[in-house]
Amino acid sequence: MQTRRKPDWLKIELPQGKQYIDLKQIIANNRLHTICVSGKCPNLSECWGHGTATFMILGEICTRSCGFCATKTGKPLPVDWGELDRLADTISKMNLKHCVLTSVDRDDLRDYGAEFWAETIKYVKKKNPGITLETLIPDFLGKEELINKVIDAGPEIISHNMETVRRLTPLVRSRAKYDISLKTIGVVAKSNKSKPKSGIMVGLGETPDEVIETMDDLRSVGCKVLTIGQYLQPTKNHLLVSEYVSLEQFREYKRVGLGKGFDIVESGPLVRSSYRAERHV
Repeated sequence: MQTRRKPDWLKIELPQGKQYIDLKQIIANNRLHTICVSGKCPNLSECWGHGTATFMILGEICTRSCGFCATKTGKPLPVDWGELDRLADTISKMNLKHCVLTSVDRDDLRDYGAEFWAETIKYVKKKNPGITLETLIPDFLGKEELINKVIDAGPEIISHNMETVRRLTPLVRSRAKYDISLKTIGVVAKSNKSKPKSGIMVGLGETPDEVIETMDDLRSVGCKVLTIGQYLQPTKNHLLVSEYVSLEQFREYKRVGLGKGFDIVESGPLVRSSYRAERHV
């Protein structure tokens, strides 16, 4: 299958300038990982300029190997509890008002990393009074007691991405199950403590009807915020782009989603799960 040519609206300039270099250096000095930099996010300058950044905890090696994701896969290093201090210090130095935390999957750990997640949230909030947090969590295999550890730590938003529609889930995701992801979001919604959020990619071969079906599934478990963005192939070893979805179709998805009762729908080619995250609190 031939690689498709990107439309003009997907061509972006990578961030540069002194502020970007200074912030990138702070992150590097503290041996932290951000999806913003490693994922070459097209919205990096906008988000950092609004006092928001996305940090990846629990290392940079994932135990899963999804077809869309460029994160390293393999045997992770032992949990580094010193990361809590370095993360809290970096957030302070970057003067962040809102922070998104995500992580690799840690299926190698007894609790899949839930305790580390909870302690990180509590520590960051303690060291940075007034900050708001969004947590983009793994599925923890749908185990409610582990999801509740994160909920009880008190993040304002808990997000878990569906990534794609039901039919394509086995192709796109290596171990995650569509219904387990729905359950994870449902546990968050049922708690009434954190705002439940999810995100999907389009352009992987799904149909508009399947996207709308996913919206219905998410609303049925209480999801309140939805992000929809264009899938972009990170390397030649990853899934090919099936389609570059039109701007009109993205606008239609937003219209339909809001009509179905989502509080917020971010829908556009460059939208990522943490896009404009500070506005979702």
